[in-house]
Amino acid sequence: MSHYGDYSIYVPYVPTPENVVRKMLQIASVKPDDILYDLGSGDGRIVIIAVKEFNVKKAVGIELREDLVNHARKRIRDLRIEDRAVIIHGDMFKIDISEATVVTLFLLTSVNERLKPKLERELKPGARVVSHEFKIPGWKPLREVVFYDEGIKHVIYLYQIPQSLERHISNRV
Repeated sequence: MSHYGDYSIYVPYVPTPENVVRKMLQIASVKPDDILYDLGSGDGRIVIIAVKEFNVKKAVGIELREDLVNHARKRIRDLRIEDRAVIIHGDMFKIDISEATVVTLFLLTSVNERLKPKLERELKPGARVVSHEFKIPGWKPLREVVFYDEGIKHVIYLYQIPQSLERHISNRV
């Protein structure tokens, strides 16, 4: 059980397989001028791969569990990428993400639902949100990619602000 904001939610720590991370970042068309935020960053693997393999300008992970934060920070120090990779120990609902051009998620649908107002309020037009396995209710994905890694099925949803937002979709109908 994790405590976010004024309520408790259950978000189990399940690391995203590294091949899935790469696929998520490819689908989001991550480039060197991007600033990536990983909400619920666990061991920091998305942040690290974004910096090491996709050469992003900056990658920020936000994680509530102190043990995972410490582990991720150690990996980042060992790799000597502290100039572009940061792990924040804190509540993703309370930390400003407005500089993000890409946001990555591997959270439950119920958590994505609660994050939706924050994403809509803080992300700028053109920002991409890529979610592993779980949709953002009420948003329309630009892409929904199904693929298999080591025999396991994965689904990745790509959203973009404002194209994927419910109010934007209903205004176009």
